[in-house]
Amino acid sequence: MGSIRGARAALIAVFVVVCAGLAISTGAGCRSPVAPGATPVLIDARDATAPAHTESVSLVAGGVTRHLLVHLPGGSANTPRALVLNLHGSGGNAAQQEASIGMDPIAEANQFIVAYPDAAITLGSGFAWNVPGQTLLGGGAVPAGAADDVAFFAQAITFLEQRYAIDAHRIFVTGMSGGARMTSQLGCDLAGTVAAIAPVAGLRFPTPCAGTRAVAVVAFHGTSDTVNPYDGNGEAYWTYSVPSAQQQWGAHDRCGATPTSSPAADNVTLTTYGDCAAGATVALYTIAGAGHEWPGAPGQTPAIDASTTMWSFFRSHPAP
Repeated sequence: MGSIRGARAALIAVFVVVCAGLAISTGAGCRSPVAPGATPVLIDARDATAPAHTESVSLVAGGVTRHLLVHLPGGSANTPRALVLNLHGSGGNAAQQEASIGMDPIAEANQFIVAYPDAAITLGSGFAWNVPGQTLLGGGAVPAGAADDVAFFAQAITFLEQRYAIDAHRIFVTGMSGGARMTSQLGCDLAGTVAAIAPVAGLRFPTPCAGTRAVAVVAFHGTSDTVNPYDGNGEAYWTYSVPSAQQQWGAHDRCGATPTSSPAADNVTLTTYGDCAAGATVALYTIAGAGHEWPGAPGQTPAIDASTTMWSFFRSHPAP
């Protein structure tokens, strides 16, 4: 009898995991296996414990179907977790971003959720973000009627909060290149929702910046970046330097006027504006000799691990 009970319990456990994946993709629960004549039990997938995995989800925003890959760290799905929105660069996509930067193992070790969204403007073999008032990579104009990506992210955050257990005080955004420029925009336009941002190879200060709350900022940029040059004088959306962008964020966050600088690692300098409003910080890691890359990712400069470093920063800067 004991072995029969054990086998049945194992069957139910396996079914719960399978059901969890089905329920998340369909938005519904599913029924557990029961003996004939027994009362079926409806299992809510969000109550199940599942291993770490990535799910593909979709929502309609502004009449456009949008796609995200969501990496869940495993463990109890009822535990509210931090959410990191991770944006690909111009011409990239969500799958490439997830595969290339190596953030998923960090999410699993620290129990946070990572959502990798796809942009909606076709660019080459991938997509580009609609950064308000800015041209696309290469100087092309944003197509007429392009999706409003600020509105999309506001809706996507609500969608993810309804689908998963997310700590509303720990919603963060990061991105690479064009995704970093979009990240900078969200730091202004979604300041009431986003606790902190981490632009990689693409820090900007949007003008105007609608947000009134001081949003913490940590940025990473190589001095030999030829796509978004460290000293500015790049494409139409890239006229001023990265230190100038940091200074403007420092002023916006009502930080002290004079930053501090110190070595963070070999060939890495950390410049910080402190004494900011609401406990914010505006930090910039300058990587000497690094190009247009995500530091610490496989095949990129090992001078500093951007993913691990930004998570430590995020963890210290929840929204009030």
